[in-house]
Amino acid sequence: MTNFQDRRYVFIIAVLTAFAGALTINAVVVAIPAIGTELSMTAVQLGWIAQSFALAAAIFVLPFGRLADIWGRKRIFTVGLVFAFVSTLLAALSNSFLMLLCARVLQGIGLAMLYSTGLALLTSAYPVAERGRVLGINVAAISLGLSLGPTIGGILTQNLGWRSIFFLYLILSLPAIIILFTKVKREWAESEGERYDITGSVLFLITLFCIMYGFSLLPAPSGIAIIGAGIIGLAAFTVWELRAKSPILDLRLLTKSKMFSFSNLAQLIYYTAVFSIPFILSLYLQYIKGLTPQNAGFVLLAQPVMQGAFSPVAGRISDRIQPRIVVSAGMVVVLGSLFLLLVEIENMNILLVIISLAFFGGGHAFVTSPNTNAIMSSVDKKYYGVAASMDVTTRNIGMTLSMGILILLMSLYLGTAQITPEYYGVFVESSRIALIIFCGLCLACILISAVRGKTIVERQ
Repeated sequence: MTNFQDRRYVFIIAVLTAFAGALTINAVVVAIPAIGTELSMTAVQLGWIAQSFALAAAIFVLPFGRLADIWGRKRIFTVGLVFAFVSTLLAALSNSFLMLLCARVLQGIGLAMLYSTGLALLTSAYPVAERGRVLGINVAAISLGLSLGPTIGGILTQNLGWRSIFFLYLILSLPAIIILFTKVKREWAESEGERYDITGSVLFLITLFCIMYGFSLLPAPSGIAIIGAGIIGLAAFTVWELRAKSPILDLRLLTKSKMFSFSNLAQLIYYTAVFSIPFILSLYLQYIKGLTPQNAGFVLLAQPVMQGAFSPVAGRISDRIQPRIVVSAGMVVVLGSLFLLLVEIENMNILLVIISLAFFGGGHAFVTSPNTNAIMSSVDKKYYGVAASMDVTTRNIGMTLSMGILILLMSLYLGTAQITPEYYGVFVESSRIALIIFCGLCLACILISAVRGKTIVERQ
């Protein structure tokens, strides 16, 4: 049994790191134009500042999650926290695109360790009767970080420069590092002694990297070849995992539960459709509308504020109404907001952007937590760890694909050009094509969500 002191300290570090990570992710989005100006980046390079982080996080979450079960969740969390601290310092000190790119990749790896162990640590440290409360506070911390990110990012970028965003993360995470090293004594490793699936982990990393990176290189022949290698890797990974005694991902869950497989597929497609929207609008507001980073941050605040306001309501509703109904309804609202942006992209005023983002945030709230509820409720409790890893993995893959689509379009339309006034029209056109694609994906996601079936396994 975990003592009260350990529980309290685990709670503090988990909530603090969740808040700091969420805040930094959204704050950096607002700072992208300023980063591009100082480091003389092209439009494609700007996309890779966000893409590199998402890609690294996506491919490392699942392997680190399984390693934490075997080696120790506190140990992996500690390594991840230190890794994220050092890589963020490197990002703050970067003086070139290549240095910042490498730092962002390392950040993604560090935060993958935190993502894969933070909730597991809270679940391990607290008894069943108290888990709902602490997990709810953890989710609230993430929502608060996402809500404050654009505003704080804009204020810091305009007044202290974009590097101050990374320094803020260092300040926020330092107390967590000190507490973790000095106060938390216990380790949690429920799968200690089991064999780690090294072959499966390597195949998983190679597969995701090839598919994600190759997609960003399209339509070049090298992109097609790398994607082909990724597809071969996926086949090899599937065969291996079905035969492995202790797989990093039990693929049989996908065939046993329609709810589980369709909920993860819906999440993958949904995040592919929506993750790039704040990035596009940040560039649009600052380049096309001439807003300062601070004012752009205030405009982008509309989405996470509405998401935070409706998330508790959405969570309660999904406990009473089947998630397929709640999630599908939320996706319809999101599709409407994307369609509004698409129709008005040529000459959109600020008020319209705010209205669209408000509907986007409200609809998003009715998609995210209810869909996670569907994923976790569709498996037996002994598979909660695998289900949680799949939830994070499909979300991160979707984020990576979303940025991959945007980078591909910017590459086709802008090439190596920077976003300067003579290219504003081209940028708007590439954004319009992206919105058409994202609307189509969102529509497909609604159909998949609606036919996923009913939740029949009770959460325990």
